[in-house]
Amino acid sequence: MNIPKELLYSTDHEWVKVEGGKALIGITDFAQDQLGDVVFVEVPEVGVEVGSGDNLATIESVKAVSDVYSPLSGTVVEANDTLTDEPQLINEDAYGKGWIALVELSDESELSGLMDADAYAKLLAEEA
Repeated sequence: MNIPKELLYSTDHEWVKVEGGKALIGITDFAQDQLGDVVFVEVPEVGVEVGSGDNLATIESVKAVSDVYSPLSGTVVEANDTLTDEPQLINEDAYGKGWIALVELSDESELSGLMDADAYAKLLAEEA
């Protein structure tokens, strides 16, 4: 399982890459593998305020429809609209071209509630 060391992770299997007060958010390699082939992604609207735990996006796969929860509070400043036409990018490149949203953080202290790569790997081992 691919778990990049430079990212942070939520217990709901979202990843976060923080850059200058903004957080790029997507779902983990584990999450996309569990979903199977992604056939549709509903990305958030730019300008939407999200709280930690709020629904950020919806992913539909051949197996299920799943909500993606925002691991942090803030305002969506960019959404990956490419996923509308190419939802399979989540399967092909979960940590790159398959990102979902860029959120301007409103409370950076929430970052302390996320896991590093080692803690996330341990969570996956416990769930297996």
